[in-house]
Amino acid sequence: MEEEYDYESLGQSSTMTQNATAGALAGIAEHCLMYPVDSIKTRKQVLRPMVITNGGVAQAATRTAAHLATQKVSLWRGVNSVVMGAGPAHALHFATYEVCKEAFGANEDSTRYHFLAPAAAGACATLAHDIMMNPFDVIKQRMQLRETTYRTIGDCARRVYAAEGVTAFYISLPTTLVMSIPFQSIQFATYEFFRKYLNPAGSYDPKTHMVAGGLAGAFASSITCPLDVVKTLLQTRGQSIDPRIRNAAGLWDAVSIIHERHGYRGFFRGLKPRVLTQMPSAAISWSVYEYFKWFLMKKDSQRSLLSL
Repeated sequence: MEEEYDYESLGQSSTMTQNATAGALAGIAEHCLMYPVDSIKTRKQVLRPMVITNGGVAQAATRTAAHLATQKVSLWRGVNSVVMGAGPAHALHFATYEVCKEAFGANEDSTRYHFLAPAAAGACATLAHDIMMNPFDVIKQRMQLRETTYRTIGDCARRVYAAEGVTAFYISLPTTLVMSIPFQSIQFATYEFFRKYLNPAGSYDPKTHMVAGGLAGAFASSITCPLDVVKTLLQTRGQSIDPRIRNAAGLWDAVSIIHERHGYRGFFRGLKPRVLTQMPSAAISWSVYEYFKWFLMKKDSQRSLLSL
């Protein structure tokens, strides 16, 4: 009979290489499959330039023939940047998470739910992931804009660096961390809760990982949407023709611009596509990660038995 693997113990018995490999495959699968929806989310969050009219300040009308033509541009543009960055970044992300979760004691008693340990481990993993991924994310969002003039991700990277310097690739990092650390902490803790609630036995169950991941992604993305809007403004500011947006200096300056233009509702621009992106993304990511971790451990175990 096929051996059953206790999923509660996988984190402490799987190797760093197995965790990193499974994480890399999960990251690539997640980002690539949901990339078109993410492009829609980015375009909805970007603030359009403002003009002065007789009635006051209003968004500039951009429904020209050229603008309408650009709307037909592929939603997959810039996906190469995600593929290049997501693999190594997610490998580091999940490997760090498993190491920290073990170090913080989340694997000591599989019968109890640990909230703080997976949340803290998720925060540590996010710090490592975002430092590596942020430049790729900047390039991705610049490529996703309707009005982008960049031909390739290499062209985008060179021109952004020439025009704005290395700062352009990291100006959104503080905001990204302010958003991502609570997002990932909430997601990891929520995922672990639903995984144990839906599958107390701890056996491998793809449906459990998919449902738990989806619920965790939806919950975390809803709470952190305002910070995602701020991050998008900062990462795409270099392509705005609005001087106020183009010269946004950081987190609080971006917050001020969004509030001035759209009030509190402005911080929830793109909420629906964000949740529609993150819910299946998290379900895909956790399902692929848990499957490959289980698969790689199973193969290693079979090879060990054959070598005896």
